[in-house]
Amino acid sequence: MKKFNKPEDKKLDLKRVVTDTSAIISGNLREMITSGKLKNSEIIIPEIVMGELQAQTSRMRESGFLGLEEIKKIRELTKKHKITLKFLGERPSYEDILLAKSGRVDALIQDIAKQNKAVLITCDLPQALVAEAEGIGVKYFESYKKKKELKIEKMLTNDTLSLHLKENAIPYAKKGKPGKIELVKLKEKNMEAEELEEISNEIFEAARFEQNAFMEIGERSATVIQLKDMRIAIARPPFSDGLEITVVRPIIKLNLNDYKLSKKLKERLDTRVEGMLIAGPPGSGKSTLAASVAEFLMKNNNAIVKTMESPRDLQLPNEITQYAPLDGSFIKTSDILLLVRPDYTIFDEVRKTKDFEVFADMRLAGIGMIGVVHSTDPISAVQRFIGRIELGVIPHIVDTILFVKDGEIKKVYSLSLTVRVPQGMAEADLARPIVEVKDFETGKLEYEIYTYGEQTVVIPAMENGKKSGVERLALDKIKSELYKFDPKAVVEFLSANKISVKVRNDVIPYIIGKEGKTIKNLEDRLGISIDIEPAVESLGKEIERNISETGGYLVFEFPKHHSGKNVNIYIDGGYLFTATIGRSDQIKVSKKSDLGNKIMKALTKKSEIKTFI
Repeated sequence: MKKFNKPEDKKLDLKRVVTDTSAIISGNLREMITSGKLKNSEIIIPEIVMGELQAQTSRMRESGFLGLEEIKKIRELTKKHKITLKFLGERPSYEDILLAKSGRVDALIQDIAKQNKAVLITCDLPQALVAEAEGIGVKYFESYKKKKELKIEKMLTNDTLSLHLKENAIPYAKKGKPGKIELVKLKEKNMEAEELEEISNEIFEAARFEQNAFMEIGERSATVIQLKDMRIAIARPPFSDGLEITVVRPIIKLNLNDYKLSKKLKERLDTRVEGMLIAGPPGSGKSTLAASVAEFLMKNNNAIVKTMESPRDLQLPNEITQYAPLDGSFIKTSDILLLVRPDYTIFDEVRKTKDFEVFADMRLAGIGMIGVVHSTDPISAVQRFIGRIELGVIPHIVDTILFVKDGEIKKVYSLSLTVRVPQGMAEADLARPIVEVKDFETGKLEYEIYTYGEQTVVIPAMENGKKSGVERLALDKIKSELYKFDPKAVVEFLSANKISVKVRNDVIPYIIGKEGKTIKNLEDRLGISIDIEPAVESLGKEIERNISETGGYLVFEFPKHHSGKNVNIYIDGGYLFTATIGRSDQIKVSKKSDLGNKIMKALTKKSEIKTFI
């Protein structure tokens, strides 16, 4: 690219000057006033400059707010330095704004300088060169003077992970390394808003002009800037309750050998990484590990590696290209990446539903994906996909999870899909697709993920002598219902949809209810079959009975004067149920009930049915 000579810095008559937007925002015009160079002068600010600043402010651009603040300060200085301040020209039209990038606004500013025989003050080199070519007097300032060290950098030490600065609050820094971090006061006095504004302006200037800096989010209330290795977040009211600057930076760069990987995991990374999640809480070292994996894949696997980041703060070799959201959308970025065809893509960080969908879409398109997600424990990383991606597809998208904490890999899971009966269920017709989550090193099953009713449940694997996950899921609800009848009821699972309940003998009739209605309602509410048994079995005195059918019922008829007494019914010596004899000396059992079916089968098989009171 050809290097242009700067406009000549010759002696100029500065009695009348015209300023453009760049000279105002940079603060150079104000510095000329305070230094006395414009004493007794006339300063003309074109209305088109005011219109441009207003447009930037409307778009919540920081430069617009800075420019308007500068004009307020200039207006205050004019009286002290005997300067006349004028606003000339017309506000820009919609067409002028559309053509601003093609030089329309610059041309109108030059016209005002020419018409008023004024010197043009600017920090814009093309503007200065054109004005000089047209014979207009030009006072040109370098748009940005690079500093050896910014104020924010002076606050950083080698072990500083982050800075936390807020107006009217004591400044803090987090120092140390993952696993050993302490919060340290930088000074005992609160930070003034003016000091923070100076630091903020300096950061914005560096972000606009330095090569190793870019703005990720450019809203007035919330700005995120990547400057060198620093990720800087600036928050202002009304988004925050005061001006705040937070600086986060990596202090450790590791390679994969530093993580002491097992031979099995090294082979996994060395052969084919298909769908991997790097999970962990904030500040645990996820991004550091992701950068190490990216560098390993590039060098050891001779692979083309790209990243998707917002902000782009991974510390990577130049061979790995880092992509931001295109026009604020990772969907558009993924469209480009599918054309670029990388072997692997590092997605740092997967947060929103759209991010999970993009991750899944790229993985199913055949690109090896390594995603970074926030999670408090390893299984939470999978749970963040549930509801966003169909359950049966998850193992095709994510097959390995690395859980990082305190800078170390604490757990590795592998995911696979199978069809079988979940643990704790007995009936074969309850088989369903199950996502198995296993310990990567041992192959031991640790979690099952499947649909249970209308919900997707994550159930810890059953250990010997322990209840299944389904039992634990339902037990509290079942107990809360049955404890209303007997606080000492004992519940035992016979299968996933059948339980045995032992209660006091005297409460059995109340649980069963008239014609079995109470227990039927209970079974319907809980969605489970219930066998009621006496806590202490007592045969009592055998009593004669007669069994007959009446419509939809089986009727037990007893001798007179036994109404109101409890009777225990046994089939082939096995306890069936307890009920209270009604006023008509009868007990009716619905044929459609579970008890009715058992009695019908016993009568068909001519089993021995005995009754005791």
